[in-house]
Amino acid sequence: MNWITNFVKPKIQALIKRDIPDHLWDKCPSCDRMLFRKDLISNLSVCEHCNYHFKITPLDRAKLIFDSFERIQLKKKPIVDPLKFKDSKKYSDRLKEYRQKTLEDDAFQSFQGEIGQIALTMGTMNFSFMGGSMGCAVGNGFVESVDHAISHQSPFLIVTTSGGARMQEGLFSLMQMPRTILAIQKLKKASLPYIVLLTDPTTGGVSASFAMLGDIHLAEPKSLIGFAGTRVIEETIKQKLPEGFQRAEYLQDHGMVDMVVHRSALKTTIKNILLCLSPKNV
Repeated sequence: MNWITNFVKPKIQALIKRDIPDHLWDKCPSCDRMLFRKDLISNLSVCEHCNYHFKITPLDRAKLIFDSFERIQLKKKPIVDPLKFKDSKKYSDRLKEYRQKTLEDDAFQSFQGEIGQIALTMGTMNFSFMGGSMGCAVGNGFVESVDHAISHQSPFLIVTTSGGARMQEGLFSLMQMPRTILAIQKLKKASLPYIVLLTDPTTGGVSASFAMLGDIHLAEPKSLIGFAGTRVIEETIKQKLPEGFQRAEYLQDHGMVDMVVHRSALKTTIKNILLCLSPKNV
């Protein structure tokens, strides 16, 4: 019997497990540095070493942008499975799983509040809910939020993060693209500013619809923004794409994004834009 292996080592491991709390550190996906979670949160969930912007929740986003705010209660969304879709599990079961995990009905939340004494309606996508994919519920949430902005005569800000259309809903998910575009047209007819904040990633049907139709386009640094993936494009055109292709900085250089803004400067930047664009201040 090895006394050190069988007795001493388990005792030491038990002591270490008791003394070190779970979830104390996070690993940066960009530079692989270990980050003390408390420091990471105090730095707005941005890596202090490489400036990588971690994904944050819709609630944290609202706290970051608004001076004061409240949640807009969107219509309750029943579980809808129009195609009776099943891959490794039923789509209806997958929805139940994500609802339990995130405590949200779907991948879209909405808030209203003030920033610099200007009223603002904000819609946010939640990547933690099926990769922020756009199905009927997201389309409904977007349209409801735009209607709220119009009824309250407030500018509308959308924060995007999505893998694209939700394949489990097939054609129903693709129909959300023209629905959201029509909602934006209503916003423009009401002469209300429409601001888009693109965060990592914004791809697929979302980038091909409401994400690229703003009056002003902001983006967080190094965000992936595009329609198809780099590998798919390269295989299609049989060419190597430029360095940094589909990143926020590349899109800014080519006129697709107006400003790439660090998370710490977002609130001030949005406030200044609203001061310029809000009808009450023109």
